[in-house]
Amino acid sequence: MEICYLLAFPDSDDGNAAPPEQFKGLIKDAPYFQPTDIDLVTLGEETIVIEGYAVSAVRQRFDDRVQMIECHFDLVDPFASSVLKDRTKIQSALQTRYIPESIRQSGLYEEYSILLVQNAKPTPNKWLEKNAVALATFIRSQKDTLDTAEIEEILMSRTHYSSKEVTVVDWEGAVIIAANEDYQSDIALLKIGNYQLLRYRMLDESIEDMLDRISETFFQNKKRPRPTRGMIRQIAEHKLEMMLSFERAEQNMLLIGDWYTADLYEAIHDQFYLKDWKENVKSKLDSLESIVQTIRDNFSLSLESVWARVEMFAWMLMLIGYLYLTFVDLGLITR
Repeated sequence: MEICYLLAFPDSDDGNAAPPEQFKGLIKDAPYFQPTDIDLVTLGEETIVIEGYAVSAVRQRFDDRVQMIECHFDLVDPFASSVLKDRTKIQSALQTRYIPESIRQSGLYEEYSILLVQNAKPTPNKWLEKNAVALATFIRSQKDTLDTAEIEEILMSRTHYSSKEVTVVDWEGAVIIAANEDYQSDIALLKIGNYQLLRYRMLDESIEDMLDRISETFFQNKKRPRPTRGMIRQIAEHKLEMMLSFERAEQNMLLIGDWYTADLYEAIHDQFYLKDWKENVKSKLDSLESIVQTIRDNFSLSLESVWARVEMFAWMLMLIGYLYLTFVDLGLITR
């Protein structure tokens, strides 16, 4: 059987990006309706040998923000314990090869394993039931045997395209059964799901970094600087960028065209907890908006206080001048 291993990590254009391509292979039966909201650029393809296995890899960049790597390699028996060790070594080597060390250390990346099955006899559902324990172990990459409830939960989310084609989606991995090896549309959707999940994680981290910086600048520093127009503008610009990124991540799946793709994406959306991530990021953006508004109000009050002092000082100067001229006129002071 074949393994498709996906890696996604933050990555931006180096300034020499090729023009965006069309996202191909997403819809099974609706070629007239293709996605338009994700800019895709292919960065390269190669075949490498790891632990004696030939691994093909295609590198792509989504929306100039995330690099997605689609790797394929064959395993004779992916359920065998010895093969599991090889699979772990292959995936670890792929992470080391493609993901920068700083990102690996931070953990801000996604990995996802997909088992591609052509022959599932007598039927896909019966084959899934027969190999339930092995499949659940494969998906979760665990050596220990899972209990019955966990196995049922892992294999519960199934989307049927036909009596011979079934896709099982879990938050850590998937199984695609297709008699004609028609895997690519399902893989494309799983790539988009992982991309969206990583985008939400990136936004969440960016908001947390901004909140930490605001807290350190305005609340923790004993010699706290007064807010300035430049500082407020910087915070506001960063907040606006995050809001635009959030809207982009939220809207880039207004492309679902056929019934099967919509059903499968709904399963991916649920299993990846994208709704929860969306609500979490939105809540933090709202909190950031309130904090920025508070800083603006404080800055306005500071300006009003400064102008009030300047005005008072000006009136004092005028009063002193008036008294001086009065005393001169009375002859109490000679020029």
